[in-house]
Amino acid sequence: MRTLKEIQMNDLRGQYLRLQPEIDRAMQEVLTSTAFIRGPQVKAFADELSHYLSIPYVIPCGNGTDALQMALTGLGLQPGDEVIVPAFTYAAAVEVVALSGMVPVIVDVDPQTYNIDPELIEAAVSPRTKAIIAVHLFGQCCDMETISAMASRHRLYVIEDNAQSVGATCSFSDGTVRHGGTIGHVGATSFFPSKPLACYGDGGAMMTSDPELAELLQKIANHGQKQKYHHEVIGCNSRLDTLQAAILRVKLKYMDAFTLARRQAAHYYNERLNDHPFIQAPCKAPYSTHVYHQYTIRVRDGKRDGLQCFLRERGIPSMIYYPLPMQEQEAFRPLCRVPFPATVAADLCREVLSLPMHTEMTAEEQGYIMDTIWSYE
Repeated sequence: MRTLKEIQMNDLRGQYLRLQPEIDRAMQEVLTSTAFIRGPQVKAFADELSHYLSIPYVIPCGNGTDALQMALTGLGLQPGDEVIVPAFTYAAAVEVVALSGMVPVIVDVDPQTYNIDPELIEAAVSPRTKAIIAVHLFGQCCDMETISAMASRHRLYVIEDNAQSVGATCSFSDGTVRHGGTIGHVGATSFFPSKPLACYGDGGAMMTSDPELAELLQKIANHGQKQKYHHEVIGCNSRLDTLQAAILRVKLKYMDAFTLARRQAAHYYNERLNDHPFIQAPCKAPYSTHVYHQYTIRVRDGKRDGLQCFLRERGIPSMIYYPLPMQEQEAFRPLCRVPFPATVAADLCREVLSLPMHTEMTAEEQGYIMDTIWSYE
């Protein structure tokens, strides 16, 4: 019988135990101060993340979905406007468009990177199209050079959903290298506990290089006010609480080490799956680094569900991100415009399977996972 400890999809407990003295100290400082809302750690974290990402303005908020919705509001988009979104993604990007009374325009994704296919974006643009949400999926950036050039030609806003790819960088043909989330008009991210940069609850942030937009987004997140009780615009209540900011300040110091650990785990997986007969390892785009928020394989020949069951029976968790493309989701089907069939997304939903991937993975765990996969026929 196997003697390995229980394998986790994302070992949050193991990571906490490794950082426990620093995390506990940071939380205790907040508890002692009782500055639970807008405490000094919130601004300190925003400044430190701004420095890490090399972008002037970081506006913390309550969660990643709020960040996306406030970005749409801050850019002045109106009900009836069209926003291009990928067919293969988490629902938040489409959800905020629909909630704002706008029309999600569903565009298929690249079969190698799983990110939105930039060649299809331009063909989907109509006179009503006002923005693109580029979701940097599973840990690597979209082709932002192509997307940015196309958006400039059509005068479209670009919003980056960088929740799964904090730390990834995108390279441009002129030699420029920029962090994901800092390239478009607004970047949005989530600090949900499983994300690359994660707190212990909900949290999010917006990033921009535009000082006027940054000031507006800050107001929107704070009931539309800059000065207390003076409401200049219609806003909402979306705050990163001080306890979460304190935790994030600790974790941000370890971001590069966390990324290295996931990359090393991914390298091992890649090597072991290199010549597998029906499994395709994730493909890294030449223009992006990869932080491997998820390690998502494609299982061919209709074997995905059988493999998942086989792994589960042997103590190995896995997840299907995502089981349905956006154009097939009941909530969005009547609201979307789908200019072309999103066949790649549909294929991915039948074939993708995410394996355990986190900062605490051991060689023994990885060896067992790969040996088990190779024993499945």
